[in-house]
Amino acid sequence: MIPASELVPAEDADVPGIVALINSAFRGSGTSSGWTTETGYITGDRTTELLLRAELSAKPDASLLTWRDEGEGTLKGCVWLEPLGGDTWYLGSLAVDPQRQNGGLGHALLSSAEQWIRARGGKRVRMTVVNVRKALIAWYLRRGYLETGEKKPFPYGDCRYGTPQRDDLSFVVLEKHLTLSDGIG
Repeated sequence: MIPASELVPAEDADVPGIVALINSAFRGSGTSSGWTTETGYITGDRTTELLLRAELSAKPDASLLTWRDEGEGTLKGCVWLEPLGGDTWYLGSLAVDPQRQNGGLGHALLSSAEQWIRARGGKRVRMTVVNVRKALIAWYLRRGYLETGEKKPFPYGDCRYGTPQRDDLSFVVLEKHLTLSDGIG
């Protein structure tokens, strides 16, 4: 786990790099493709600078956190954390540079995001994952998330987040109850 202090709120100047990172992680292809890519069932950009800035403006209580290399400052990851009310938070857009995947960075970023949420009184984390991303869902399950049985519809007809290539997409809702011992050890 990385110290939660290494997660720094994004500034407006960070938006272009974050958009590039998210699009590469979610929709990359060829050598820029990691194991978490949605390529094959959603095409096009996952987000744009305009969309990300609008979401940040519309949700001032949310935090888009960046994780950079020490020294050179290269962006290696990001995560969106948003309070939903009570002690529940939404976690989304967790992305690690695809060229650095499979080295434990995603797990470190997730653990640190959970630590960050706990430090703000959060006790439960919810997220949505596209239902056909079986490897990614399994990855989250191995990290203590559970499928709630709840599903949310995929936004067909709204191409702001890409163009679906299948007609059977939906979002699976995952949830984790945080404990003091999560991420320790």
